[in-house]
Amino acid sequence: MLKKYIGDKAFYRFVLTIAVPIMLQNGITNFVSMLDNIMVGRVGTFAMTGVSVINQLIMIFNLCLFGAVSGIGIFGAQFYGKNDQQGLRFSLRFKFIVCSVITAAGLGLFLCFGDGLIMQYLKGEGDPGEILKAFDAAKKYLLVMLVGFVPFSVTQCYSSTLRETGETALPMKASAVAVAVNLCFNAVLIFGVKPLGIPALGATGAAIATVLSRFVEAAIVVVWTHVHKEKNPYITGIFQSFKVPLSLCADMLKKATPLILNETLWAAGIAIINQCYSERGVNVVAANTISQTFWNLFSVVFIATGSAIGIIIGNMLGAGRLSEVMDTTRKLIVFGLLSSIGMGLIFAAVSPAIPLLYNTEQSVRDTAVSLMIISALFMPFDSLAHSSYFAIRSGGKSMITFIFDCGFMWAIQVPLAFLLSRYTEMPILTLYLIIQISHAIKGVLGILMLKWVDWIKNIVS
Repeated sequence: MLKKYIGDKAFYRFVLTIAVPIMLQNGITNFVSMLDNIMVGRVGTFAMTGVSVINQLIMIFNLCLFGAVSGIGIFGAQFYGKNDQQGLRFSLRFKFIVCSVITAAGLGLFLCFGDGLIMQYLKGEGDPGEILKAFDAAKKYLLVMLVGFVPFSVTQCYSSTLRETGETALPMKASAVAVAVNLCFNAVLIFGVKPLGIPALGATGAAIATVLSRFVEAAIVVVWTHVHKEKNPYITGIFQSFKVPLSLCADMLKKATPLILNETLWAAGIAIINQCYSERGVNVVAANTISQTFWNLFSVVFIATGSAIGIIIGNMLGAGRLSEVMDTTRKLIVFGLLSSIGMGLIFAAVSPAIPLLYNTEQSVRDTAVSLMIISALFMPFDSLAHSSYFAIRSGGKSMITFIFDCGFMWAIQVPLAFLLSRYTEMPILTLYLIIQISHAIKGVLGILMLKWVDWIKNIVS
């Protein structure tokens, strides 16, 4: 019976060669985000709140790009499984085209409507002076972060294609170097170095450090990919033209559009839910920032497992190994589930110590601890939903995953958070718990969809 859900040593050795570099890359990135958050939090609650607001908004742009490269990457993974280098070349070119459009749209949106979007998160109870400080910090942070949109977009195009072809180590190494750059400049720019005449820039310094690290990361993945043409034959002639067969464009756009919409609307939904939490006061924004920052760090194992599912199952489908797919998927989902249970328990255990790292009020610390414990308890359900999503998506069922992920968010979770935050006096912890319960329902639904949906398909044969 256990053999149905647990693989042998060779199976996990193979899975870990794919998943561990992704875990490390995500872990390093989230670890630096955590250090950013702590460093800015040492400046004060207002700076942490301002940075949190902007990161909530920029997350929408980031996930829109992720949806684009992931949707097109369904073809990339299967082209690689088929050993079709020309197909890989076409898929990378199309990523550049789509991501360029998204980047231009994101820059225009934030430049035109940034102030209004920031104020949506600063409408709750709180000291007017602190709210004004938070707005000022947020606006300065945003203007610097916009400079990093282009290198971030380029990195996403290259790194996603490298992962689809089994090269997961290089993106991880690039992230590690970028993290080191970010961390060093954070220490210097956030707090300043008086003997060297470098002023303390606070949240703005954190933004400058992040943008510098993004240029470094982009440079590493671009240069390595082009230098190692023998490992990446699809890169030869990539910029000789931007020609992509119209029929393939139509197919990729058909698969990518639901994912772009899904990731964008999902991120927008998360941003709206967090805005609903902010109706309970500016201090709740700070507490939720602490909770989310560390949840991101502890969730890297099941997040990476989901990415590994997309790559491994996509390659298997492209190679025509359809009969093996369900067994492999089941074992991967169980691996992610067990890992999330372990990480959730650790997260809950250490949560009381985490807020002590911040220069903030005791009420913020107490709320943050409670939010972390609640989210830790529901982490296994998040794992089930995440793994199911990537499995079904690997077979090209973009519309189904759109309905499952984004449809659930906007039909259930966003209205629930909006109504409870606006039309009840429900305290933040009760409101947060109810939204987490909805995550559990989604996780169970994801497992059921693996059985209900005919998703095991080769789409590049």
